[in-house]
Amino acid sequence: MTTQFPLVLHAHRLRKTYGGLEAVAGMSLELPKGKITGLIGPNGAGKTTMLNLISGVERPTSGTIMLGGQEVTGLAPHLLVKRGLVRTFQICRDLGRLTVLENLLVARPAQTGETLLGALMHRRSARAEEGAGIETARGILERIDLWRLADEPASSLSGGQKKLLELSRALMLKPDIILLDEPAAGVSPAMEQVLIAVIRELVAGGLTFLIVEHDLDVVAALCDQVYVMLAGSELTRGTFAEVTKDPRVLDAYMGART
Repeated sequence: MTTQFPLVLHAHRLRKTYGGLEAVAGMSLELPKGKITGLIGPNGAGKTTMLNLISGVERPTSGTIMLGGQEVTGLAPHLLVKRGLVRTFQICRDLGRLTVLENLLVARPAQTGETLLGALMHRRSARAEEGAGIETARGILERIDLWRLADEPASSLSGGQKKLLELSRALMLKPDIILLDEPAAGVSPAMEQVLIAVIRELVAGGLTFLIVEHDLDVVAALCDQVYVMLAGSELTRGTFAEVTKDPRVLDAYMGART
C-alpha cells in the first residue's frame, strides 16, 4: 500500500515487552495527512498497546516514532499535545459533576487566570481568555449538536453523547492528529451515524485520524487505509475491501477456516 499524501506520523518497528510477554512485536504504521487510518485485529492483538505507545502513555521497548519529521519516541502525552497529537480513550473520562461546557473549558491549555498571581495581576487578560474559550467551546459543541446540552452535567449524557464530548474536548486542544480508541463502543446506531458524520467533517477540514475500532462497519465507512494486527505485529494492510478479502484476516477473526 502506497500513498501520495505526506506522512504526519511514522511509527517504525515498535516493540513493547512486559517481562516475557511481547505485546507489540516490531509493528510499523504510517499516518498520511488528512486521512483516516484504521487499526483492527482480534482481542489481544496489541492495538491498544500500539495506541498507548504512539500517544506517549507508554514508552516503547524499542523502535522510533516520528511526528512532523521529528523524533518523539517516549515523549509524554502533554508534550505530544503541544505538538498537535491528541488521544481519546475507549472508556470515556468525562468529569461527570461538571457541565458539558465546563468539560471543554478545563481541557484548554494553560490559561493566565489559572494561577493566583495571574488572576490578580492580569484580570483583564484572564477574562478575555475565558471569553474566547467559551466561544471556541460553543463553536465545537454547535458543530456536533451538543450546545443545547451545554449546561447539563456530563453524567446525564448517553454513551454516544459522551463519545462526542470526549472528541470535543480533544478538539479544544486544536490538534492536527487525533487517535481514537473504540469511538463506536457502546454507541447506539443513530449516534454512530452522527459520530461518523462528525469525523468525516473534521477530516474534510484537514485533521488526521488513527482509529482503533472493533465495529467493522464503522471502519468500512470511515477508513482510507487499514492495518490489521495479530499477535503484536502487522498481518496485512490496504483498503478495507482489500484486507477483508485476505483469508488470513478471516482466520484471525473467525478461527481456522474449513
